[in-house]
Amino acid sequence: MHDAASWAARLGGDSFLAQTFNRSYAVIPGQAADVAGLLSWDDLNTILATQRLEPPRLRLSMDGEMLPLHRYALPVTTRRAVTWHRIQPAELQARLAEGASLVLDSVEKIHPPIGAAAEALERFLGTLVQVNAYASWTEREGFGTHWDDHDVVVVQMFGAKRWRLYAPTRTAPTFRDVEAPDQPESDPVADLVLTAGDVLYLPRGWWHAVTADQGTPSLHLTFGLVTHTGADLLTWVVDQLRSRLALRLDVPRFASRGEQAAYVDELRKEMQTELSDPELVCRWAESVDTTHYGRAVTSLPYVDGLPARPEITVRLTAPRARITENGPDGTVTLAAAGTAWDFAGQATPLLRVLLDGQPATLGSLAAAADLEVKDVASLLSVLIEGQAASVVGTAL
Repeated sequence: MHDAASWAARLGGDSFLAQTFNRSYAVIPGQAADVAGLLSWDDLNTILATQRLEPPRLRLSMDGEMLPLHRYALPVTTRRAVTWHRIQPAELQARLAEGASLVLDSVEKIHPPIGAAAEALERFLGTLVQVNAYASWTEREGFGTHWDDHDVVVVQMFGAKRWRLYAPTRTAPTFRDVEAPDQPESDPVADLVLTAGDVLYLPRGWWHAVTADQGTPSLHLTFGLVTHTGADLLTWVVDQLRSRLALRLDVPRFASRGEQAAYVDELRKEMQTELSDPELVCRWAESVDTTHYGRAVTSLPYVDGLPARPEITVRLTAPRARITENGPDGTVTLAAAGTAWDFAGQATPLLRVLLDGQPATLGSLAAAADLEVKDVASLLSVLIEGQAASVVGTAL
């Protein structure tokens, strides 16, 4: 699942988007081989041993409560008076044996295979993805029965975990809401056991209780999807309207009631005009896709442009970049990371190679577009400066 096509195939492609996404849960059975290479127990041990991970980035949870840090870590002060907490392996393992669950947030930022999988899922679903790792050893619940304010794609890595699912008690609850959903009173609508390789999709608002009660240690990844609501769309619309005089004028707080009504009427007209556009959602999607910065990384040691070396490997770091071929003028536009670049039409083949997010050498890109390596190096230097691409193989 390191590219968008793999996620599409696994989740069900267009039928998933049309029938399941944001609507109902789905279980996609799999095999351990389907998730090989994403995260192993050895990988997790290495991360815990080499990273300075402070709560809430790393935490232990039991019965819905986060355990105090002093129960598994000790404060350490460096000679420059910087204090951090060093994990005590024996104490951490004792807490896990007692029933705590280990949680590691944003693991995609420190483990490249998961970073690649998160970016590929973002490319398929068009939304930012954060990945958390969860490890449990007992049937004791780490979090109790709860709901999330975002959709999740759960990937079981090792062992097995039981999921009891309850229907939402409030339609489309959000983080900033006017009321909280009621606790579910009925029996679960599904009682599932995920084993290595299985995938569960769960929309926001679905209550769930999760336990490692199958007699094996459990490790799973949760790919959390950033939610886009009608409130977000209207916020974007208002931003588009800031050039209009009606939205720039001060609110006439101390004017007559008639003047206030006329002012509000002008606002209403501007909003109605914008909301009557049948292409509004498409325009919004293009805007949020092409202005999102993605997962930009540095391209050291090349701080002043790329040399014309065919073995240098690069990749596009903006998963939702878009390409537009401009017809009569023979140019092509790449929009990504808040910038739009116009290139000669001959660059189209290499831009399409980059668009799938996979690494490519300058030499292979030059061959794809029948260009010289120096021209490809110049083009990529522009994209790197614009934070839309990076070097992933320095050839040094």
